[in-house]
Amino acid sequence: MPRNQQILLVSRPEGEATAANFKLVSTDTPPLQDGQVLVRHHYLSLDPYMRGRMSDAKSYAAPQALGEVMIGGTVGEVVESRHPKFAPGDKVVGMGGWQDYGVVDATQPGALSKVQAGDGPGQVPLSQYLGAAGMPGVTAWYGLVKIIEPKPGQTVTVSAASGAVGSAYGALAKARGCRVVGIAGGKEKCDYVVNDLGFDACIDYKQHTDAGSLSKALKTACPDGIHGHFENVGGMVLDAVLSRLNAHGRIALCGVIAGYDGAPIPLTYPQLLLTQRIRLEGFIVSEHMEVWPEALKELVGLVASGKLRPRETVASGLAAAPEAFLGMLKGRNFGKQLVKLI
Repeated sequence: MPRNQQILLVSRPEGEATAANFKLVSTDTPPLQDGQVLVRHHYLSLDPYMRGRMSDAKSYAAPQALGEVMIGGTVGEVVESRHPKFAPGDKVVGMGGWQDYGVVDATQPGALSKVQAGDGPGQVPLSQYLGAAGMPGVTAWYGLVKIIEPKPGQTVTVSAASGAVGSAYGALAKARGCRVVGIAGGKEKCDYVVNDLGFDACIDYKQHTDAGSLSKALKTACPDGIHGHFENVGGMVLDAVLSRLNAHGRIALCGVIAGYDGAPIPLTYPQLLLTQRIRLEGFIVSEHMEVWPEALKELVGLVASGKLRPRETVASGLAAAPEAFLGMLKGRNFGKQLVKLI
């Protein structure tokens, strides 16, 4: 059996996460038991939710255990199988974690899924099953379709617009005839959101020091107000959007990356939720597995047709994962953050 590199979580962050919270180790992969599959991971997904799992504070999921492989989505290739539905050479997606190889109990429903991947016209690159054609894409789909429920001609907004979730959200909203306005950090990201992703406008939040200033920019970009918003950040961004939401507006709350270091995130004018009769709903996409087939069918179609080909930031080698992860939390990545393992 091959030698396997792994990254373990060895301590919990106090404030900001650091590289010292992780440890790179090497071990032999164990022999396979009946029903198990050995997967050589090609790409590892790095996502903001992982920061929450590093903490032992009460949350929607159990914290990442210390001394164990850090959780994470992976795509790769089966190299050995003792399960009748998987064969060497199959391309698969799963939650293999921060390691080069994963031993998966394929008898567990949903533990491993086959995918059709390729780099030619009409095909979906393997890495996109961790982005637009994977969990981030389904996250965008659920928030837009099941919570915001936009009608053609309405204006919808999204924070972290250049990221994996935001880019998929834009394509899905445009396909439904919406006016789509993004919020992102920096001119380069905003130009990409408009010129490459096809948003109608994008606001650079770094040009605004407070919610009032950002609110004025939103008023210019959204002359008919905002009908629905997808929130990934929280803090000043959410305050500004709330001030521009129309009556009966809808907010899909997916993430609050502004508070991942544990500091409280005040809501400046919570009374707007009442006076504007706003529906705000937080959600965890893994709790809605029933929608995944429908969502993935649409997302795979968008990627295969070339209508959605978001950018990726790719670090090289497992050892690079901690610094790439920390950089993502500070917005240093452009698009989906991945680690290429082979």
